[in-house]
This record gives sequence, C-alpha cells and structure tokens, in this order.
Amino acid sequence: MARPSKYNQEFRERAARLVLEQREEYASESEAIKSIAAKLGIGSAETLRKWVRRAEIDSGARPGLTSAEHEQIKALKRENAELRRANEILKAAAAFFGAARPARAQVIAFITEHKDHRVGDGLRWGVEPLCAVLTEHGIPISPSTYYEWVTRRPSARALRDEQVTELIRAERESSRLVAGLGSRKMWLRLRGKGHDVARCTVERLYRANGWEGAQYGRKPRTTIPDERAARAADLVNRDFDPVAPNRLWVADFTYVPTWLGMVYVAFVIDAFSRRVIGWRAATSMTTPLVLDALEHALFTRAQEGVTDLTGLVAHSDAGSQYTSIAFTTRLLEAGVDASVGSVGDAYDNALAESTIGSFKTEQINRNGPWRDVNHVEVATFEWVDFFNTQRPHDSLDDLTPAVVEQIYYAHRTPLAQAG
Repeated sequence: MARPSKYNQEFRERAARLVLEQREEYASESEAIKSIAAKLGIGSAETLRKWVRRAEIDSGARPGLTSAEHEQIKALKRENAELRRANEILKAAAAFFGAARPARAQVIAFITEHKDHRVGDGLRWGVEPLCAVLTEHGIPISPSTYYEWVTRRPSARALRDEQVTELIRAERESSRLVAGLGSRKMWLRLRGKGHDVARCTVERLYRANGWEGAQYGRKPRTTIPDERAARAADLVNRDFDPVAPNRLWVADFTYVPTWLGMVYVAFVIDAFSRRVIGWRAATSMTTPLVLDALEHALFTRAQEGVTDLTGLVAHSDAGSQYTSIAFTTRLLEAGVDASVGSVGDAYDNALAESTIGSFKTEQINRNGPWRDVNHVEVATFEWVDFFNTQRPHDSLDDLTPAVVEQIYYAHRTPLAQAG
C-alpha cells in the first residue's frame, strides 16, 4: 500500500493554481515553482511541478490522461485483481474441501491456512475476501464468525473429534484395504485396538470428512454348466452354518479384467469360520483353476495338522469346472463328499458368492486397474490375508475368521484333555 501523502487534495490544487496564475511574474515557470514551493513549505519543487502538470492535463491545457481517467483505470485494475483473487480462492477451496460439503471446522482451517496467501504480485487473500468468496459460492461464513472460532478455546468434543479423526485417518492410510472399511467396521477396528470410541462418533466423523466404505455391486455370471457331466447331489440345501471347521467347504470363482486379458480367481472357503483356505489365479477358467484352489485348501489344513477329512462336504455351483471328472476324483481321493447346487440359483452357493462379492468390492473394483495375472495374484494374496486376519465379519459376531478358529480349537483342547 502506498504511503499516505501529507498534502491533501485541496492544498495541491491551490498550490498548482498559484503557479499557473503567477508564473508570468517570474523569469520562467521553473523559478515560479521553486519560489512558491518554498513559500508554501513544500519539501521538493519537483513535487509541485507534478501537481502543476496534473492540473494542466485536467483542465485540457496539456494532453494526457486526466485524474478521473487515472482513477477509472485504477478501479478497473483493482476489479481485475479481485476477480483473479476470487478465482484462486475457489480453486484452492475445491482442492481443500473436495466434493463433500465442508464442516465449519474445515472452513475455519481453510481460512486460517490461506488468509496471508497471495499468488505472485496479486492481492493478499485476507479473512474478509475469503469469507466473501466462500459465502457467495454456497459456504456461508462471516468474518466475525471466523474470529469468534479462532479466539475461543476448543470444546472437549472438538478436541476428542480431532483425536478420533487422526486415529481413523492413520488407519485408512495404513492400508488401501483398511481404507475400504465402512464406519461400522472401522469402529470395530478401533475398539479392537483399545480405543474407547462410540460408534455414532465414528459415523459422524466419516460423514464430516466425506469418507465411505467400499460399495457393493452386482456379480456377473461365470457358472457355465456342462449338461453332459454327471453332477453330485445338493447335500447342503442352503445350510451354510456347520458346527465345526472342516465340515463344509464352499468353492466358486470370479473374473478380473486386466490390461493383458481376463484373469480368473478361484476360492475355497470354510463355511464355519468364513476363512479363505485355498485360492488360485489363472488366465483361463478351466478345471486346473479350481483344482489348484482345492489343492491349496487341502495343503492349508494339512499344514495345520488336519489330515482326516472324513465327513467334509465340498459344495460348489454347477459349473463344468466343478463337475469335471478330475475335480470330483480328487475329492474322492481326499475323502471329501461332493455337493453341487442347482443351475442358475445363486442362493445355492450364497456363502461363496458373498465372499467373492467382498473380494471384488474391497480390492478389485476399488484398487485397479490391474496389469496382468501376476498383479492380480499379489492383490489376491493381500486381500485374503486381510479378510482372514483383520476384517470383522457381521456373521461371526464381528470377529475375524482366524480368531473364530482359534477360539474353537482353544475350547476343544481342554475338552479333549478332560476325556
């Protein structure tokens, strides 16, 4: 801002008028200016000379822009500068707030962060301009409201909200799969880590920050039956609640589009704990795909000391991969009874469908695109570990599959020792 002049406008006009009226009495205009400047106590004759030139231009005696025209140009420049500032403020606000309507605390934080900002040699943003631009574009806030917020001490709730928000943000940043958890599962995760926080608080902070969990969609059809193949009977009849592990396994597969073509991922799930115990990714949906997933499940249980699978039922849909001779033969070799649901009925294999839906929603649809089968394989490995050991399940009283099996075997061991 320019330094204010010690000479007011009236004094300047009077001084210039004296020069114009008396310069004929001096040898030259320069002598007149020097003499009158000294008499009026003007520090510099050059200052008075500029006033005289301005008076001549304003009166039309000399060509040039008049004072009124100068003021008009100055006003236009100011208006342009203010428009540029408003545009910069709007761009910064869009980046700061995102798509969600910001909470009042976010608006205050934005103003505090940007009030001393300026772009290049443009105008300083300031509190009043920031409030005016935000209010004009649907985020009402006055300067008095801003100053009231920044001067008052934060409430206990505000401090607690800030703490919980940082907890949630840290969890979401720890893993892209954790970032896909909704407010309820995030609340369970925080409680499981010892944080005493209310579910309604987590839900409210999710809304305030524009966070949301993975959104479930529809699953395309991958079950293509082989009408010529003999199918096992449906031994499950939609009862997916066995009383112990290794009583019922369910199997299914899905597809994942990649840059190099389609990739198919098969799963085997223990219905008791909902734990994924076998999986396989391949570039074709043939019998080896589902057979490798079965071999993985058998290997998993063998590594845990389970070698006798008598009484186990392996349930799948009526796809040709699961009704193939190779697949059914391997089940017989392992002492497992095959079970096949009816054609075109997703409910006959609902548990596997649900697990695949979680896989597609929480990992594939959210974190793509995917390059090739190797990329999908790594992503599947990551998701299976998360699904089995970290993700709470509604159907398991908000426990994880791994914890459910640990609890089961922990209770079985004392009973076995007791005889």
